[in-house]
Amino acid sequence: MPAENLKIGVLSTPRFEFRTFGQSLEVESRRMARLSVPVPENVWERTSSEIYVMSRANSANNTKIRDRKMDIKTLVEVRKGLEQWNPLLKAEFPVSREIMEQAIFPAFQVAMPSSGVELYSANEFLRLVGEHSSLQAVRVKKRRFGYMVNGTICERAEVLINGAWVVTLSSESTEVEQIEKTIAEIGLGKYENINYLQAIKRVIGMIDKPLADESL
Repeated sequence: MPAENLKIGVLSTPRFEFRTFGQSLEVESRRMARLSVPVPENVWERTSSEIYVMSRANSANNTKIRDRKMDIKTLVEVRKGLEQWNPLLKAEFPVSREIMEQAIFPAFQVAMPSSGVELYSANEFLRLVGEHSSLQAVRVKKRRFGYMVNGTICERAEVLINGAWVVTLSSESTEVEQIEKTIAEIGLGKYENINYLQAIKRVIGMIDKPLADESL
């Protein structure tokens, strides 16, 4: 089957991803920028503020809130070490108790606390998270720079995780071979593939492991 002609900033077939996190990655960042073909101006630089919800019991569902909308993605496949994440739930606040009980808290793999609320605002949901011993809300700010190398959608992002500054580099494509080529040319092969869920847990101490370039 021919490779999909990906367009940066446009939704497509679910893609495989390599991503790594560190506090430098300067050499690899420069190579990504220099190897990139020109990309549309609207993806040169983008910023966002998000809230991720971490669960001690879950490492397969990635939950975040942005612009008062909840987005949950689930890990569906790992191929040659590359991860494919698909949408599990998209919901706009306020969210019903039914959705909370049947979709959101099961994604955290923890029981939902009892509450008399029937319709949850974002603040009410975050209150439940704050009171739960296995959950933690984490504020994340991103400054993202878009590139395209070997037909893969690439990104360098400067990220604040509860105020801690880190850098992430990524390559996404429907074609695993294209990502492998991009990883090799940029020089990312020596780094661990770390998704946002894992990186945030490491930064906040929920997982006792370093980021990629700290382990070299």
